[in-house]
Amino acid sequence: MRLLVTGYNGQLGYDVVNEAHLRGIEADGVDIQEMDITDQNQVNHVIKSGNYDAVIHCAAWTAVDKAEEMPKACYKVNVEGTQNIVNVCKELNIPIMYFSTDYVFSGEGSEPWNEYDQRTPLNVYGQTKYEGELAVESYDKHFIIRIAWVFGKNGHNFIKTMLRLGKEKGAVSVVNDQIGSPTYTYDLAKLVIDMIQTDKYGTYHATNEGLCSWYEFACEIFKQANMKVDVTPVDSDAFPAKAKRPKNSRMNKNELDKNGFSRLPSWQDALGRYLKEMETLS
Repeated sequence: MRLLVTGYNGQLGYDVVNEAHLRGIEADGVDIQEMDITDQNQVNHVIKSGNYDAVIHCAAWTAVDKAEEMPKACYKVNVEGTQNIVNVCKELNIPIMYFSTDYVFSGEGSEPWNEYDQRTPLNVYGQTKYEGELAVESYDKHFIIRIAWVFGKNGHNFIKTMLRLGKEKGAVSVVNDQIGSPTYTYDLAKLVIDMIQTDKYGTYHATNEGLCSWYEFACEIFKQANMKVDVTPVDSDAFPAKAKRPKNSRMNKNELDKNGFSRLPSWQDALGRYLKEMETLS
């Protein structure tokens, strides 16, 4: 099997390529330097010349607040860029795997979102990811995997920010009214490589098991890192942002179970392994 992975410089793309290589699967990681997804000609050339069996599309505009300021640029990447890849995959009759987000839902209530619940995005980023989903759904050989609260060793994330602020200030304030599940890209990459080798197409939710607020996540980070940091819980109103954030990011894993895929380990377990991994790199 030979895979093309977009967004290689990001947290997920990096781990997906590594996981493929560990299993002896050929995988080429590309980022904007090698293939600008907003350029249909470039996309055509790279995918068609590589003799790929599938495309794992990790590249995305993920700057949520900046998307409110630059909606057209965000749309160009998340919708038009995705459509460009879908077009070539359709032509070559090869599967596409697309990563989406809980932001395609309204973020309200307290019930976990099911995979096929109505999508009513609450900000520009969510709207573009929803429209990206629609582009992918126009082709039958597709996987859509919705993830949330992503962390990995390559790139920026909440854990790195908390550790830095904890060291610098010794105290942090963190929102306590947004509930979800963190997603460790190392764990997710294993599922991705398992799934891309099947024809079990459809929409899946894949986060690490268990729920927490960002405040609880921060407390666990400092506990496992053996750092004494004062953590104060606050409402979302304490951090006004350009883009509205979902308060309910809970997601069901019905489709994973139904199709025989393993759920990811608990987020606490993932956090512990991640912190150890980061220690060895520092």
